[in-house]
Amino acid sequence: MAIIDVIKFNGIQNRDWLIYRYPGDNFSTGTQLIVNEGQVAVFVKGGRALDYFSPGTYTLNTNNIPILKSFINIPFGGRTPFTAEVFFINTTAKLDILWGTTDPISLIDPKYTVRLRVRAFGQFAMKIIDYRVFLTELIGAVGDGQVVKYDIVTRYFRGVIAAKIKTIIADIIINQRISVLEITPRLEDISNEAMRRISGEFHRFGIDIINFYISSVNFPDEDFAVINRILGEKAAFDIIGDNRYNIKRSFDVMETAAGNEGGGSIASAGIGLGLGAGAGIAVGNTFAAAAGSVVNTPPKTISCNKCGTANPEGTKFCPNCGEKVSIIKIECFSCKSPVDDSAKFCPNCGSSMQKKACPNCNVESSPGVKFCPECGTKLEG
Repeated sequence: MAIIDVIKFNGIQNRDWLIYRYPGDNFSTGTQLIVNEGQVAVFVKGGRALDYFSPGTYTLNTNNIPILKSFINIPFGGRTPFTAEVFFINTTAKLDILWGTTDPISLIDPKYTVRLRVRAFGQFAMKIIDYRVFLTELIGAVGDGQVVKYDIVTRYFRGVIAAKIKTIIADIIINQRISVLEITPRLEDISNEAMRRISGEFHRFGIDIINFYISSVNFPDEDFAVINRILGEKAAFDIIGDNRYNIKRSFDVMETAAGNEGGGSIASAGIGLGLGAGAGIAVGNTFAAAAGSVVNTPPKTISCNKCGTANPEGTKFCPNCGEKVSIIKIECFSCKSPVDDSAKFCPNCGSSMQKKACPNCNVESSPGVKFCPECGTKLEG
């Protein structure tokens, strides 16, 4: 095989290359080496990265390849032939490497107590800083005349990033009890923490992380719809209060009845499907009666089982003797029916109303919760 007189690599247009193995290994002292900007040339022999050259033009001699010379005993003087592999490494920073969690992080939101499937996305920038370490770790992946592109290397690191990000986000949401809806202001802090944790993995391969960003943390629309429903119900109670909420529900029932009769709204209750003005007046009177019954009905009382004292409805303990007089109602997580707080099962649907103890941290969770809100451990059904 002929001895090569000039070694150079002009690069490729899209600059996505990371390593290029020069197609030839027969050289001699006196061979010209040309290294372009954004490159470094490394001589390899026997799988070991030896001498390397920064951008410039060189005439190879025993002075500028001292490690290679001692490794293969190149004699002084003349055009001495020798064999070695030459690799060009891209030293420019790659700024637009995207990453994302392919599998969602399944956890319980600590504020809304609903299961969410959280995903995270972002980008990072990397640069090769230790050529010998980097090339030694990846030399087995380089074939004859082959260009190794960034995606071959970043494919591995995306898996590392996803694993680290999942751990960090789960720790913040579960252990620090921060809702997913309130995590956006902390993305910069999370990004910095993630960069700190993953940098060591990159340094093992001679790579430096220049920057690391989490651009978004989100979850599917159907999960968000559940939270929106909870927020809507809370807003209703905040605006109209517990007592007026009963009035609202009465009108909701009447509107549903009107919709069934005449086509959809309270207004249509009297005129839909030809019911006429008389029916409209009748339904209007019904509304007035329903509202009046809620507003004007005198408060109900509950007699104490022990001393017989009449107590207002909702009283928990008799002020005369201290006996428990009312039964506290809680909502069934499954069918939403009111259930006595002492009941073990819902009388409407049969679902268990007993709290679950986490087998990992012993924290008790409400019925129906599938994952521990404290540590994220899956709870038994």
